[in-house]
Amino acid sequence: MANFEQIKLKYGAKDYAPVINQETIETHYGKHHKTYTDTLNKLLNDNNIDCSSITELLSNLDRIEDENVRTAIKNNGGGYFNHNLYFETLAPKDTAKHEPEGEFLSKINEAFGSFDELKAKLKALALSQFGSGWAFLSVTPDGSLVATKSLNQDNPYSEKSGNTPIACIDVWEHAYYLDYKNLRAAYVDALFDIIDWSVVEKKYEEAK
Repeated sequence: MANFEQIKLKYGAKDYAPVINQETIETHYGKHHKTYTDTLNKLLNDNNIDCSSITELLSNLDRIEDENVRTAIKNNGGGYFNHNLYFETLAPKDTAKHEPEGEFLSKINEAFGSFDELKAKLKALALSQFGSGWAFLSVTPDGSLVATKSLNQDNPYSEKSGNTPIACIDVWEHAYYLDYKNLRAAYVDALFDIIDWSVVEKKYEEAK
């Protein structure tokens, strides 16, 4: 029986303010993310689909014969995974590690020129996403870094890119509209203040 669980927030819903306020966290995590999680578990159980992990499931969606079920699992499974990654990498501004270092920073410099250029690339991808979607920082199979964007609840796994996402920016309106209204760029700029690069670096080490 499938029983995927939301990642537990490491901090209280009010602790991400003023970048993301309590109401947004409670709605985004407590309602949107919870719905993706609950719907994914129901789909898997109702259709007797076994999987060892969410990444294995999203990487092998073509094994699901029913197109409607496959699409629903891609959407809800992607929503589950993407939100887990998003919330895992966030921390209060005075707690988050604001800059990478060491080998991870060297890889960033190698791929993008500098940490500032990486942030500019991720911001450009996030702002150029028409409608809902995500910007991802991922590790490629050869251990290098790449920044990409995905529509809706897609991600590098469901897109079969072979890359392992280690950080993301959510640009669905529910992620920022209560706080920033239509000012997506202001949200993305502020979000960099609460991305904890120590968590991203750990994910890099696991993925490389």
